[in-house]
Amino acid sequence: MKCSICGKEIETTFLGKIKGNYRKKNGKLYAVCSDCFKKGL
Repeated sequence: MKCSICGKEIETTFLGKIKGNYRKKNGKLYAVCSDCFKKGL
């Protein structure tokens, strides 16, 4: 899975969960890597 902001590949666990966070914007969920999440984007 790729980050919605920077396009960097987000690591996943063996169960398929991402090692990042989701941001909700305009009613949609976007996958965000931990670096962009720390920056507050």
